[in-house]
Amino acid sequence: MPTLSDLVARHTALDEADLDWLHSLVSDWQLLADLSFADLVLWAPLVGESGWIAIAQMRPTTGPTVYHDDVVGSVAAKGERQLIDTAWNERRICREGDPDWSTGVPVREETIPVRRAVEGGEGRFLAVIQRSTNLSSARTPSRLELTYLQSASDLAQMVAEGRFPFSGEEPILVRSPRVGDGLLRLDRAGRVTYASPNALSAYRRLGLHADLVGAELGPVTATLCYSDEPINEDLMIVASGRAAKETEVESGGTTVQLRAIPLIVGGGRIGALVLIRDVTELRRRERELMTKDATIREIHHRVKNNLQTVAALLRLQARRLQVPEGREALEEAVRRVGSIAIVHETLSHAPEEFVDFDEIADRVIAMAGEVSAPEAAVTPRKVGAFGVLPSLIATPLAMALTELLQNALQHGRPRRLEVVVEPALDRLNVTVWDDGRGLPEGFDLDSSTSLGLQIVRTLVEGELSGKLSVQPRPGGGTEVVLSIPRPAAG
Repeated sequence: MPTLSDLVARHTALDEADLDWLHSLVSDWQLLADLSFADLVLWAPLVGESGWIAIAQMRPTTGPTVYHDDVVGSVAAKGERQLIDTAWNERRICREGDPDWSTGVPVREETIPVRRAVEGGEGRFLAVIQRSTNLSSARTPSRLELTYLQSASDLAQMVAEGRFPFSGEEPILVRSPRVGDGLLRLDRAGRVTYASPNALSAYRRLGLHADLVGAELGPVTATLCYSDEPINEDLMIVASGRAAKETEVESGGTTVQLRAIPLIVGGGRIGALVLIRDVTELRRRERELMTKDATIREIHHRVKNNLQTVAALLRLQARRLQVPEGREALEEAVRRVGSIAIVHETLSHAPEEFVDFDEIADRVIAMAGEVSAPEAAVTPRKVGAFGVLPSLIATPLAMALTELLQNALQHGRPRRLEVVVEPALDRLNVTVWDDGRGLPEGFDLDSSTSLGLQIVRTLVEGELSGKLSVQPRPGGGTEVVLSIPRPAAG
């Protein structure tokens, strides 16, 4: 399905600023749909105003929908939808007309012109919102429903006047309170004129025992949350409905999120809506996750320290050995332990069990270059990028890379040594090549007695479920290719 941006670019004459305004509107018009108990369809004029194209759609979560199928991308000719034409031509909200029974259920249609605020001007009309209400379940409205509908009427007027969405404000977060989470309606002085049951319950959990209706929300909220501490000015601004902002309040172990929506109609502020959501459980889980993350990072840090201690002990033992073969074996063990320690050190700084493997590879390559023969002066080089990998892959891959580089430096005596990374969609292909002595005559990987290659084969084929190939390189030297499955990085 084409996106709003695609439809606007292909079929309308709206510019970039117009598109940004429509994006802001669509990102927050669930509020209008829920307060209206109605479906919303955004119609933009086609190039030359020869008709209309539906560029966005929203269904209510508070009532039955009218449109069970998507209408985005639909085109209507001029004159086909009279209410849309009237709202556009007369620059006003249109509510006239009897319910439409063409679909088998009664539907009340209304249209709202969308105006973009322009500094120093009257604004620019961009589109028309068609608001369709399914009347099949109509009944005597309650106080809550009447408040919703009045608030929806005020918001619709703000859209027509270019006052909603709020210009210059940061985008509203996905986790912002919804209408059904809890709603307060305030008058111009910041007094509560209506409190939904969910909103009242949230304030009860904060410690309120008095009636909320008729009280000034700002001072009441401040009293619940602060005793001897200075009052948070942002809290007072949000709770009084004076600015379109969000904040959180905490009291008695309960955390409540507040979002204020000033109602500005006809050039003056007539009151505000305050949406409320109890996020106590959500914040508790977030704190638990943060504690777990910190614990995991500390474990990786301690494992790294222990591995470094083991490497230091092996290094001391190697210095005491008089047998060259034994000393060389211990030095190889030190390098293997060191490559694992590098992975755990990286994980100790990562917030999740995924790491940027390029940082690990660079350190492994540098470590291999440091132990190469001084007369050779070989500096291994990496080409390409590994990207982010899970720790379950990072540890065996780092060990395999260490072994291959060490084998090439010790036995190949190359002048050039490169690690070439070729990431594919679902696999990671790594080639380690050198221009050294090459493979011994009659070499066969299956019957090779090299401990390094046996370790690499076990890691690649066993732990990484990949494939390993070792072959002569055209022009001299050796080429080792690792091909391993690459899972998504979270």
